[in-house]
Amino acid sequence: MSAGLELNIIPGVPTAPAIAAEPLTPVGIDEFLERVRRGLDRVTPRQAYEIDRSGGLLVDIRYAALRERDGLIPGALVVERNELEWRLDPHGSHRAPQAVSHDLEIVIVCNEGYASSLAAHSLRQLGLRHATDLVGGFQAWKADGLPVAE
Repeated sequence: MSAGLELNIIPGVPTAPAIAAEPLTPVGIDEFLERVRRGLDRVTPRQAYEIDRSGGLLVDIRYAALRERDGLIPGALVVERNELEWRLDPHGSHRAPQAVSHDLEIVIVCNEGYASSLAAHSLRQLGLRHATDLVGGFQAWKADGLPVAE
């Protein structure tokens, strides 16, 4: 790298240079997702339920049509994916009241557990070191018989 510093949060996952704008090595989404997931301690629906019960935060990033169709996880914070980083940054001016610390346990929930992995990775890059995602997403939560509000 010629003119800047690079911060690699997850080994093997290319990140944008901190200062210089050099092109990244192309990688397919499947490989990128696999690399991202190596850096996450992904949780099962039961583990996510326990994290929620012990003071952690479940964050539902599914779009409105899916929430309307399938229901909600009671008590989960609903945040549209395009607002996620702004709402969960503990120092941000647009943070959600629940975003109190970089040490907060956060479980991101999407529909099937794909977009949530990428979202959790993004939160980790903001310093939210306990951000992770739900394996199988909302569909796994529901299939496991955990609470769902219509």
